Amino acid sequence: MRQPQTPAEKAGGHTMGQVCLRPGEEKDIFRGKRWIYDNEIAWAGEDCQNGGVAAVIDARGRFVAKGFFNGDSKIVVRVLTRTKDEAVDREFFRRRLAASWAYRQSLGLSQACRVVFGDSDGLPGLTVDKFGDYLTVQVVSLGMEAWLDTIVEILVELIHPLGIYARNDLSVREKEGLPLYTRCLYGQVPGKVQFREHDALMLADLQGGQKTGHFLDQQENRGRIRPYCPGARVLDLCCHTGGFAIHAALYGAKSVEAVDVSQEALNLLQRNAALNGVQVNTVCANVFDLVKAYAGRQYDLVICDPPAFAKSRKALDNAYRGYKELNLRCMQLVAPGGYLATWSCSQFMTPPLFLQMLREAAGDLGRPARLVETMMQSRDHPAELAAESAWYLKGYILQIN
Repeated sequence: MRQPQTPAEKAGGHTMGQVCLRPGEEKDIFRGKRWIYDNEIAWAGEDCQNGGVAAVIDARGRFVAKGFFNGDSKIVVRVLTRTKDEAVDREFFRRRLAASWAYRQSLGLSQACRVVFGDSDGLPGLTVDKFGDYLTVQVVSLGMEAWLDTIVEILVELIHPLGIYARNDLSVREKEGLPLYTRCLYGQVPGKVQFREHDALMLADLQGGQKTGHFLDQQENRGRIRPYCPGARVLDLCCHTGGFAIHAALYGAKSVEAVDVSQEALNLLQRNAALNGVQVNTVCANVFDLVKAYAGRQYDLVICDPPAFAKSRKALDNAYRGYKELNLRCMQLVAPGGYLATWSCSQFMTPPLFLQMLREAAGDLGRPARLVETMMQSRDHPAELAAESAWYLKGYILQIN
């Protein structure tokens, strides 16, 4: 593999390699598309360097965009800018990071939030999450990795964290030719970090927890369950460290039972419950097995937030059946007039497809269901309309009669 250029070499426009698109492929780029795949290019110049910045031209030689180049990846170019004269230098990244941070502050989500959401913030392959005084960083593109030290410097200037931790242990990095690692990039990061998420105090394991330590994309949705909780018997499936379960208890639930396959996650949930002065009963089990074993039980609110079943388009048919089976059994557990709050984080399970699945599940069960609320990921995870993968989380609250 060719080695990435240094930031200084990448900033010089006259040394930049060129990538030529196949005829007609430029239309999607002008409409906002940011990923250019290997089957969409006619050729790439020999001076294009993996990890460097390349200029993208159309079949007639006209400028289209600039982006990170990686000839060893299926995503050959990740678009950074469609402005020809905009230099990709330190000031470029400072502008983008400052705009991302200002947006989150404007939402009032600066205590705990996703500071950078990759392409949606014009920073392809970069994720930055904030938990109180600490940040986690994930990089999944070769070009962004070359700028990581600079990005950390700018984050320190803008946000003044006590520590920044790299969670670069995602297997998708290997497709970009990147090594897997975790380490502290700045300051010190404790084993568990306390922060406020919506109405609850939470602990997150930034060094070893799932993803970046906590699922911030559900932060605002955890507040959405408030009206359905007072006096309710609540079952929280795939509860992780208790974001929904803790909020349900704080919102006046009569009882809260939380289920996850990870005992480690449940142990942290109990610490979170103690931190908030609430009681949550935990069960370590596979949810598919549990919902079958619980047949005949009744709850006023069932929360179902499973991991992604469809991680590729080829897996969608099986995922659809899995979602339908799980949600049908969840509906069986809802007492008449109670509620089911259910989500899918599979990007290929589109909102219309997910709603169709719920409609079929309710129909097969023979119980009337009413759509009460629609949900998506929190506003600190804005979904760029041109990127289908950006709107990955969708959810519905149904009343089951």
